[in-house]
Amino acid sequence: MLVVLVVALLGAPSAQAVPLDQAHTAGRVTKSGQFSWPGVYFEGRFRGTSVGVTLNDAASYYDVQIDGRTVSTLVKPGRTTHWVRNLSNAEHRVRLVKRSESPWAAGEFGGFVGNVLTKPAGRARQIEFIGDSLTAGYGNLSTTRDCSTNGGVDRNSNADLTFGALTARALNADYQINAFSGRGMVRNYNGGEPGTSYRTYYDRALLNVDGDVWQNPGTWKPQLIVVGLGTNDFSTALRPGEQWPDQQSLVTAYKTAYQGFLDKLRARYGSGTTILVSVPEASGVFADAARQVVQDRGDSRVRYWNYADAALDRLGCDWHFSQRDHRLISGKLNDYIARLGLAW
Repeated sequence: MLVVLVVALLGAPSAQAVPLDQAHTAGRVTKSGQFSWPGVYFEGRFRGTSVGVTLNDAASYYDVQIDGRTVSTLVKPGRTTHWVRNLSNAEHRVRLVKRSESPWAAGEFGGFVGNVLTKPAGRARQIEFIGDSLTAGYGNLSTTRDCSTNGGVDRNSNADLTFGALTARALNADYQINAFSGRGMVRNYNGGEPGTSYRTYYDRALLNVDGDVWQNPGTWKPQLIVVGLGTNDFSTALRPGEQWPDQQSLVTAYKTAYQGFLDKLRARYGSGTTILVSVPEASGVFADAARQVVQDRGDSRVRYWNYADAALDRLGCDWHFSQRDHRLISGKLNDYIARLGLAW
């Protein structure tokens, strides 16, 4: 797929920028329009031949879509109003979506500019995807595992084409992709940044702000949560000096932390929410530990979903899922969800 990269250079945000309350978003966005998780999107309606998108972010990649078609990709655009022009003089939908990860920096959405109409209604179905690089879409546009010569990981990543985003759109659901590459339930990739884990960041809207807590406006009540944490905990060998003396102690810590995390999700969203504990490996320490978590839970709405498949090629950057893989996984997830009989 050919992606046209466009950097908007049209100056500072217009004073006419439409307030955030005229754009629909289901993501973790502050009242001032700041955000940092991948896959955050803003949707609006407008009438006429042009629309402006006001944005301030020098760290990330974005797609601008009109009526479901991507018309521009913004590459670390900074403070700008990006205009889409020469459209038919009719009512249109506009969507801005954050493609890449930027846990070290926050972006800020300033609104849509033009003859903007009332914002689209939120969808009744809601799904929250929790995970690491496999959920975030790390390198999923690449057709080679070595991305050092084809633009790097950010250029080759698109959270809007992950299995989560594809599944949600197929189900006409709003969604969050709360994913952070390299993070595990208790241990990060190769033991990096000891003393932190995915759980350090989960509550935040702004990943780069210590202690930040997202304020749910009361509209985010997912009926389904898909959790995928464990690849980073177990994919690399323990190193000397790590807090777990052996793999069994790591497994015990992982299972204990997972139960605590499920407790948090239950307290936040209630007993009616279905939670999928997902695993991309057919067998092994990770798969066994996650399966045990579900068995020990004894909750019919906490399910074990193993989506390992020999057809996955992992041709994305650094052996991550390719675009083809994400489509395959989305199909498997849609089939699994159909069998759950969710009342949504």
